[in-house]
Order: sequence, then C-alpha cells, then structure tokens
Amino acid sequence: MKKRIAIVIAILLAFGAARVPLEQHIDAVHREAGFRTARIDLDLRSKISQMGFVAALSGFRSFVAAVLWIEAHIAWERTEWGRMAGLFDTVTTLQPKSALYWDMASWHMAWNASNAALEDKSEPNEFLRRRAQRQYFELGKKFLEDGLKNDPVNPLLWERYAVLLRDKFEDHCAAADAFLKASELPNARSYLPRMAGYEMAQCAGREREAYELLKKLYDGDPANHVPGLITRLKELEDKLGIPASDRIQSAP
Repeated sequence: MKKRIAIVIAILLAFGAARVPLEQHIDAVHREAGFRTARIDLDLRSKISQMGFVAALSGFRSFVAAVLWIEAHIAWERTEWGRMAGLFDTVTTLQPKSALYWDMASWHMAWNASNAALEDKSEPNEFLRRRAQRQYFELGKKFLEDGLKNDPVNPLLWERYAVLLRDKFEDHCAAADAFLKASELPNARSYLPRMAGYEMAQCAGREREAYELLKKLYDGDPANHVPGLITRLKELEDKLGIPASDRIQSAP
C-alpha cells in the first residue's frame, strides 16, 4: 500500500511540475470562478492525507477526489465508518464546489453510519449507542453546513439540510427556514414552499405564518391542491379560528 502511494505521489509531482505554466492559467480561472476556495496550508495538511495534499499542490484535485471517493464507497461496504468519514473529509476538501460529494457524505454519516451505531450489537449500553448515533447526526449536519459555506446558493444542499433538520434533529423551525431558503433559489423544486409551510405549522408561534404561506400556495396554483397541504391547512384553520366564510371548501 505504501509503495503504491509513493508511486502515485511521484507521478503526481512529475506531472505537476510539467504542467506549471498551464496550471497557473487554470488556477487563475478557477479562483475567479470560486473553485479554489480550500486553503493550501498547514491547516489543510492536517486534515487530509499525504496523497490528497500533494494532489492539492499539483492540480490533480478532481482525479484524486474521485479515487478517494471510490475508497470511501468501499469503506461503506465494509462498514468502516471512521475511515469513511476521514475519506469524505479529504474528498470534500479537495472538491469543495461539488454538491454531490457534500450531499452523499452527509447521507452516509447521518443515515447509514448513525443507524449502524444504534444497532451495534457489540455495544450493550443503549445510552452509548444513542450517543454515537447523535455524533453521526452531527457529522452529517456539519458536512452540509460546510458544503453550504462553499456553495450557499445551491438548492439541493439547502433541501438536504432541511430534511436532515426535520428527520434527524426534529427541529421544525430550522427545517422550515431551510426549506424556505431552498425554495427561493433558482432551479428549486416546486414542492419546497409546501415543505416549508408544513414545518412552520409544527413550529410553535409560527402557525399564522404557516397558514398564510399555505393559503397563498393553495389559492395561487391548483397544482398545490394536494392532500398534505389541504390537511394541514384545515388543521391550521381550526387552530387559528379562521371564519367559516374564509375556509377552503375542498374535501380533505
């Protein structure tokens, strides 16, 4: 394994040296477009592998990230959760503008690894299992938060963040805000405003806001006359004491 890494490092350094003039031009273009946001310093070196650091210096980020992503997938198949998390750290550091990497890293941590921790038969203490599960929730959350720092206008990452807040943290208020943010971005899914309304309806003190949002969606587009929206809207009408004359007439 060490011999293989040494060979790869030598190849990367050789190609990197040969491509210096071209890389200088590409680097300038990438920086202008925001693709070179990860810092190449000792802080970066402490977070990623030797091969990853050399790749960052020599301009082979994309290639090495893809290779390490495959390694992470193998680690997943082997349920090597700690190793998988470290590989994801390297991959996302090398390719901070790839929404796919942030999304999948978060999913593996917050869903797969967390479930494995909870079902770990080698740990008889339920408290410790749940604590480990929560730690993986937090890891998944951090991947998405770091991804959003690098790509704050990506509707997919905001949607995934909202789903995680809803399903793993049961934070309906924060989930509502994340769904709403996602819905306001270009190329956002049409159902996201409804999702924001559903979460608002479960956030204490925001019932009126939820009602107004869902009512606006209902009145504005027949495509929003779906069972979920109608049910929640009727629940809010009852909770807020909406007059009968102002209530929707659709069957639940």
